[in-house]
Amino acid sequence: MEVRDYECDIQGIVNNANYLHYTEHTRHLYLTSLGVSFAKLHEQGVDAVVARMNLQYKTPLRCDDIFISKLGVRKEGLRYIFNQDIFRKTDNKLCFRATVELVCLINGRLGNSADYDRAFGFGQE
Repeated sequence: MEVRDYECDIQGIVNNANYLHYTEHTRHLYLTSLGVSFAKLHEQGVDAVVARMNLQYKTPLRCDDIFISKLGVRKEGLRYIFNQDIFRKTDNKLCFRATVELVCLINGRLGNSADYDRAFGFGQE
């Protein structure tokens, strides 16, 4: 992805909140790559929601920087834990690191999602 000028603050660096947009977009692209529609699951009453985030800002991104967003996912109990890193492409410098915990609400109640488990490869022998 590329940093757009309107994502930067007066200091000329990416505003901290935009990193959350980058990581969320990465998770949605990941779901799409697995053939999962976030919107379709919502229509079926299955909603993955953020329960907790731990954020570490390392090296600031600036306007027109191109960056690479990576993720890994594991499951602990009802939580899907995403480890997400953003690297500046020119020098592969770590810019942002996040641990994002998601849980699923099934028709409004906390529960396990067979759809997400299947997509992520959890619970399969």
